[in-house]
Amino acid sequence: MRSALFAAENLEKESAQPGLRLQNSKMLKVELNGEVMARTGAMVAYQGQMQFQALGAGGMGKWLKQKLTGEGVPLMKVSGHGDLFLANRAHDVHLIDLEPGDAITINGANVLAFEPTLKYEIQMVQGLGMLSSAGMFNCVFTGHGRIAITTDGTPVVLNVDAPTYADPQAAICWSANLQTGYHRADQLGIGTLIGRTTGEAFTMSFAGQGFVVVQPSEEVLGGLSGNGGGQQSQGGLLGGLFD
Repeated sequence: MRSALFAAENLEKESAQPGLRLQNSKMLKVELNGEVMARTGAMVAYQGQMQFQALGAGGMGKWLKQKLTGEGVPLMKVSGHGDLFLANRAHDVHLIDLEPGDAITINGANVLAFEPTLKYEIQMVQGLGMLSSAGMFNCVFTGHGRIAITTDGTPVVLNVDAPTYADPQAAICWSANLQTGYHRADQLGIGTLIGRTTGEAFTMSFAGQGFVVVQPSEEVLGGLSGNGGGQQSQGGLLGGLFD
């Protein structure tokens, strides 16, 4: 049988080391020899012996926060041995290696998988309050290990060495030490009073030393929550309470 489908770039990539690897730009391969944490519903294929255990938002404390805020990462623990393939809506996959002392805050909708050596907490995005339709909580990861995130398109990584602003639905992760706030982008005037708007009423502001990753699309309402099937639920203060 012959087909361009069977070209070398489409064949499974082999590695002697366990852990998270890129199978291609849209798919993560986990060479599993133990455990990995992954977003619920992200499995597209696996080979070997594996068990899947739903964890909600990752423990009772995080589950309660997720239910009250509509935010968080719906998680499953995958344990066993073999090759696990993960993806989410054909979004681009990127790997980040955290070292001791590192901390990164990530929109929960963009978390695909991470090693169990990492810790995460659901924390309020300081200074943003209820002004962001993407939500007011993010996941802060610390520890030593690798995490896979997704972006809807090729992102830009902004070095925050000057006042930096981004659409709160497009900023997917940033250095946890940055100070965040909000900035009114629309100028009030007669145009605003008669309903004219730029569509950019508020932007997030970032100050300090670090980076911000911005994707070329905007998450729909409830962007920090979302189930494993890729459908976004209604976010906000009580958005996930009755899920």
